[in-house]
This record gives sequence, structure tokens and C-alpha cells, in this order.
Amino acid sequence: MSHKTDQESDGLKDDAQATSPASELLAEGVDEEIVESNRRLFTGWQFVLFAVLAIAYSSFHLISLNVYPMETWSFRIVHIAGALILGYGLFAGARFAEDDRHASGAWLKWASYALLIPAAYTLAQVFLMHQTLSGSAMRIDPSIENWHYGYPLMATTAVAVVLSWFYRQARHRFNPADLVLMVCALASAGYLLVAFNTNIRMSTGTSFAPPGISWAAVAGSILILELTRRVAGLALVVISAVFLTYVFAGPYLPGFLGYPGLSVQRFFSQVYTDTGILGPTTAVSSTYIILFIIFAAFLQASKVGDYFVNFAFAAAGRARGGPAKVSIFASGLMGMINGTSAGNVVSTGSLTIPLMKKVGYPARSAGAIEAAASTGGQIMPPIMGAGAFIMAEVTGIPYTEIAIAAIIPAILYFASIYFMVDFEAARKGMRGMRDDEIPLFSKLVKQVYLFAPIIILIVALFMGYSVIRAGTLATASAAVVSWISPNKMGIRAILRALQLAGTMSIQIIAVCACAGLIVGVISLTGVGARFSSLLLGLAGVSQLLALFFAMLISIMLGMGMPTTAAYAVAASVVAPGLINIGIEPLVAHFFVFYFAVVSAITPPVALASYAAAGISGDNPMGTSVASFKIGLAAFIVPFMFFYSPAMLMEGSAMQILRVGVTATLGIVLLSGMVQKWFFGPVNTLQRVVMLVGALFMIYGGIYSDIAGLVIGAILFIMQRRMYGNGKAATTSS
Repeated sequence: MSHKTDQESDGLKDDAQATSPASELLAEGVDEEIVESNRRLFTGWQFVLFAVLAIAYSSFHLISLNVYPMETWSFRIVHIAGALILGYGLFAGARFAEDDRHASGAWLKWASYALLIPAAYTLAQVFLMHQTLSGSAMRIDPSIENWHYGYPLMATTAVAVVLSWFYRQARHRFNPADLVLMVCALASAGYLLVAFNTNIRMSTGTSFAPPGISWAAVAGSILILELTRRVAGLALVVISAVFLTYVFAGPYLPGFLGYPGLSVQRFFSQVYTDTGILGPTTAVSSTYIILFIIFAAFLQASKVGDYFVNFAFAAAGRARGGPAKVSIFASGLMGMINGTSAGNVVSTGSLTIPLMKKVGYPARSAGAIEAAASTGGQIMPPIMGAGAFIMAEVTGIPYTEIAIAAIIPAILYFASIYFMVDFEAARKGMRGMRDDEIPLFSKLVKQVYLFAPIIILIVALFMGYSVIRAGTLATASAAVVSWISPNKMGIRAILRALQLAGTMSIQIIAVCACAGLIVGVISLTGVGARFSSLLLGLAGVSQLLALFFAMLISIMLGMGMPTTAAYAVAASVVAPGLINIGIEPLVAHFFVFYFAVVSAITPPVALASYAAAGISGDNPMGTSVASFKIGLAAFIVPFMFFYSPAMLMEGSAMQILRVGVTATLGIVLLSGMVQKWFFGPVNTLQRVVMLVGALFMIYGGIYSDIAGLVIGAILFIMQRRMYGNGKAATTSS
């Protein structure tokens, strides 16, 4: 009986929607904050406390980057320490208890409180050591550093981490074990700030380095790894553990993996410097990434994300398979700013996936399309999910050059998804959305000024402003533009945006710091150079084989990791090897970047696909295979960077135009081959011919382009004669 009632209510709801004006059907909630399953939801004074901490953290970065700059290493240490303190306050280390009856026993609570004594003692020692170094002493007595700082800090950190795994409490309650970890984060960062702001810094990486630096670095590394586990899962932590194990097991390994070895003290005294954790990944997260997270938070607070999705509905909703095409545009726009493929799936997919299912897409296709489109946002200029800024930092290539080089590859990727969607919609006879199901385009055009912050950002960057200045201007413009929109940002909304930015930044900062740990291992052990020699050997046999091997390693290193971390690690391991075999740095890094990005839709560990499957209700592995198929172009195009650099805007204007046009036509054939449709059904022989023609045109050589165009023209004529414009074929099927 209840099932029948639900159906009747759904029918009444649909009837109401059909008769209601389009303006009432605007997308809402796309900008809502995503609350992770292990995120605490405080109330009362605890909510106020952590809101103030998050606002202070975001404000600290805005002020330091624009008004009062800090010494570089000190700034990065505070940047990581702030994320650790906020992270341990907001994210639990174990599942929440349903209520107080299922909470952990009192002994665990009091054991955690007892650990506050040694944690506070180590923090007090930091202040005492600071006073000693401020006087006439050049260094601290090693026995004090070991017995009064290092040993208690290590023991307290390790025990508190383990206790936090078993400590369960209600979602609105705080965990004393995590309070201990917050104090340990302060003690670790405090010592490093004291040591690195004296002449002691000069001794890092040598036998003269004080033991306190190593103890602080070990504790800091444990804290980073544990927070990464909480906010990004085990994948990156396991990879980091493998690399750390290699530091000490490497001397006993045979062949090219072996190396002379490093002592614990020497390694850890150097890994928490700009060689490792404080290196390129943290340099980017503490400047560009945090700034663009604040920018994204201001856009969310002013509801620009809702406008982006509504605009996409108005522009593409009427086309066949409309919601899928909306997903492509909306996810591309949001994913460019978002910075994580899976996070973008959750924000936009919660709206687009149910709508795709409503017009006839199976749950698997709906989830796969959203996953592929959200992943594409990470390669879409000008922001590229912050990947462009990391690439600029690592390679030294100007940001504007990287953003321009990304244009054709991004067009090819989104063209691929678009035609995959279009051909599937044609094959299955899907409809577009009705006029009463989409917002009025004429109404949305009146609010086109909401695109102003993005336009200001792009113009400022290409006018030669620094990324920090351009990002700050764009953030300020988001607040100003909101004043003429329905969602005006007052003081309360601005503070809310800063709080949201502080919370959103925790995951990416933890991940970048953890990736920095891996980069430090690669740098200090020389494993990257040995990998380069392996690629060089493979290139002697075949450069294509070397590229294929580099692709596999990039995807494997990226599995289960956010884009920024995936690229940072792959760029340290794979890119130098590609450069050594004669590939241009820009081509090598784009090659690695693309495969690090598409690891999010590559089975068996495809985070974006898994997130989409959670919304669509389909099997995660099936969704990942389907999204891999839809994003197939992204696995072919990077190889063409090597054979046709014009795809990255390197060459004459005519070369670039020819390669861009023919590669796009090749993508159309490739999409038709995958979906078994062109103007009508395609048989097996025609699919083989389409694949050959597609590869010829994507390859980029002038003779291959001509051959591909001939094949495409023949197929076009044959299909037009058989099926006309495709409507007859759709009707008959």
C-alpha cells in the first residue's frame, strides 16, 4: 500500500513540475558544503572555536601572501601545522558512535587525557630551547633534545594515533586523543620554527644536525600520514610507507634498486626541508592552491556554482540526452576550480546523475559520464584543478604558457565525452529536456556578470600579474559581484566563506605534504635517477615502449590519490626519465599530468567512478570500466604530444590549426567506434575502419591526416546514404 502511495506522490510531483514555471526548477545546492563521513559536526562553543580557527587559518594566508610576507620555510611550517591542528580537530580517526551508549569506555578517555602531560611537556621544552638559543648558546645539549623532547614526543604521538583508531564518540563530541595530536603538531612545528630560524638550519642533512630536528620531522611525518589517512584514504599512505621502507631497505636490494643507504637521523633531518615536505608540493599548496580554495569558497558563498549549472542546463538541456551534456559543461566548469575529481562528482553529480537516469540513461552510463566529465575539469585551463600551478613550480615554465598549451588537449577530451554522450543518446533514442524542465536562458543571461570573477582571473594572469595577485583580485571580485546578485555577501557571508576555505583546504594540504614526503625519498635516495636510466634503456629498444611503461607507472602512482598529489609524485619519478630520453620538458610533464589525472577513472582504483557509483546506485567496478571507455581519448591523446607537439601549441599557426581540426575529427570517429554509431548503427568492419581513421587523424602527421580524412569522408558518405541525418535510424532502432 505504501509503495502505491509513493508512486502517486511522485506522479503528483511530476505533474506539478510540468506545470510550474521554469524559473522554479533552477538547480540548487550545488554549492552546498560536502560533509565527509568522518567529519565532526560541532555545536555551541566548539563550533564557534573551530570556525574561528578556520577563519584565522584562511586569513593568515591572505595576509601573508599579500601584505606581510613571512620567511619561506617558517611560512610553510605554519601552513602545515595549521592544517594538522584543524584536521585533527575536525576529522575523526574512527567511525562515530551512534549515541553515547555506544561510545568508547572511560579508560580510553582518561588514557588520552593522561597523554596530554608528556605532550604539554614537549611543547614547554620548545619554549625553553628557544630561550636557550636566543641567548649565547649555539645549540642545545643533545641529551636534553633526546630525553626531554624527542623520546616523549615520539612516544606520545605514536600512542595517541593508535588510541584515536579505537576511540569512538558521538559526531558532535571532541576526542581527547586528537587534542593530544594537536599539541604534538604544535610541539613538532614549534621546534622546527626555532631550529630553522637559527644557524642550526645549515646542519640539516649532515652528521652535525641536532637530533631534535630528526625527532620533530619523524613526529611531523607520522602526523601527516595519519591525517592523510583520515581525509584521503589509505592509498597514498600505503605508497608513502613503501617509499619510506625503501629508504632503509634499499641498500639490501639487488640491481638498479640498490643504493648506499641513509641513516634515520640524516634522512629525517633533511626530509622536512625544501628537499621533501617543505618542497614544491607544499610551496604550491601554501600559495596557489590555498588561494584558489579561498576563491572557490567565495564563489560557493555567492552561489556562482548554482549559476554555472543552471547556465549549462539552459544552454544544453534541450539537446538529445540533455542532462548528460549539462553534466559535461557544468562538471568542466566546477571541476576546473574544485581541485578533486571525486569531490566534483559529489557536488554536481548529485543533481545531474538522477536527471540523466530520468531521460533514459542506465545508472552505469549516468555515473560514468559524470565521473569522466568531472575528471576532465582537472585538465581544463586556465586553472586545471591547480595542476597548472604545480607544473609551473616544478618545471619553471611560465604559467601562461602551460595554460595555453592545455587548450587543444582539453578540447579533445571534452569533445570525446560530448560525442560519446551524443551517439549513445542517438542510438537509444533519448530525448532532451522539456522547456518546463529547464531554466529560462533569457533570465540567466541577465546574470551573466557572475562569470566576471573567472574572466578577471584569466585577464589578470595574461596581463602579467602574478598568480597570487590575480587570485586575490578574482576573490575580491567574487564578493563585489555578489552585491548586484540575489546572493549578496555581507560580513557574515565573507566570514562563512573564509571558514569554508579553511575546512576545504585540509585535505589537499595534507595530501600535498604527504606527496612531499615521497618526493623527499625520491630526491634523497636517487631512485628517480635510476628509474630514468631504466626508461633510457627501454627507449633504446623503442620510444613507444618507454612511453607505454611511463603511462603505466603514472597511472599506478596516481590510483586512489587526488590529482595534485598524483601529479606531484609522478612528476618526480617519471618525468625526469622522459626528459632524459629526449622529450621536451613541457611534453613530458603534460604526458605525466594527463595520466595522473585519468587515474581517477582507471580501474581497479577509480575514485571519481566510485563516487559516481555511490550516487547512481550501480556497481563501482562496472562504473569505472564504463567511465574508462568514455574517457578513452585521454589515454590516446598524450602519446600524440610526443609525435605531434603542435597539440601543445608548439609550431606554426597553420600546423596548430591543422592538428587541432583533424584531431577533433579523429575524436568524433573514435567516439562513434566506441558507441557503435555514426549516423546509424555501425558494423564490426566499419568500426575497425573508424578506429584506423581516428588514429590516423589523432596522430597529427600531414600524410596520416590526409589518409584519416579520406577514411572519414568515405564513412560519412556511406552513413548519410544509408541513414540520412540519423533520425530514421534512431526511429527504426
